[in-house]
Amino acid sequence: MKKISLHDSIGLALCHDITRIVPGKEKVRAFQKGHVIRAEDVPKLHDLGKEHIYIWEDSDSLIHEDEAALRLAKAASGPGITFGEPNQGKVSLKVAYSGLLEIDALRLAQINSIEGIVLASVHGSQAVAAGTVAAGTRVIPIAIEKEKLEAAEQICCSSSPLISVKPFIPLRVGIVTTGNEVYSGRIKDGFCAVLQQKLASYQGEFMGQVLVPDDASLISAQIKKFINDGADLVFVTGGMSVDPDDVTPTGIKQTGAEVVFYGVPVLPGSMLMLAYLGNVPICGVPGCVMFNRTTSLDLILPYIFTGQRVSRSQIIRLGHGGFCQECPICHFPNCAFGK
Repeated sequence: MKKISLHDSIGLALCHDITRIVPGKEKVRAFQKGHVIRAEDVPKLHDLGKEHIYIWEDSDSLIHEDEAALRLAKAASGPGITFGEPNQGKVSLKVAYSGLLEIDALRLAQINSIEGIVLASVHGSQAVAAGTVAAGTRVIPIAIEKEKLEAAEQICCSSSPLISVKPFIPLRVGIVTTGNEVYSGRIKDGFCAVLQQKLASYQGEFMGQVLVPDDASLISAQIKKFINDGADLVFVTGGMSVDPDDVTPTGIKQTGAEVVFYGVPVLPGSMLMLAYLGNVPICGVPGCVMFNRTTSLDLILPYIFTGQRVSRSQIIRLGHGGFCQECPICHFPNCAFGK
């Protein structure tokens, strides 16, 4: 870069964006990189506190901030991530389609350990919608050493992408609702409508609901019938507590399914159960799902709807951040719950 007095700058092109900040109101790009200074620009630049401008002189050892941020964005972006042009030295990475955001936090830290390079992201392992800004790249100086940028690009190059989105699969879903009181009609079921609303977020196909009494054999038979009819996921609602009369967990086990967990370190929703019959997940849904907007179920559904097999180790790690504060206005997933 070459430093030029503002009075001698007319006709020269800026080598970086110049930002105008109005405290509490706005932060905007006042002059764009490449703008050719005109006489009428000089007073405006003075108002922005500028006495000099900088012009770019080609160098084999330095990379301009805009090019560097763009190259880093390209290297970090995997499937489901798009990026635009640099703006004020920063490039934003956006989600191309709804799915589960995946970020390699270890490699992210390695990149940010390189002096002068920044790659900031939202939390990974959460459901994201198309258009969400997932991350941003930039370099701190106006130009960065070539070897530093190449080192960051090398970290991004791996068998798995640094930042990516795994798309949701439109699973076919059946609901088995247990309980003598619901089966007899004495109490109206409250689960189905709530679960259908959650399925809509993942474009899941609702196959139907079956009511059964508190009979483990009947519960097991209806679960297997849904799976034989092509269900990709079965919810089993009711009877998930430890009361002796609650036989739903027993009914799930009697299908021959492999139980991954019964009980999770998450509140609300600690009585959640997950088992797999072959590759089909069977989810025992706790009663709190009917009246709590966000529960443990919302933390595992993104994994299930991307076809990933949920492991016990994943669930154990949810204990850190697994306490919902039940805020008066819920902002999930833009909060600490499940992070």
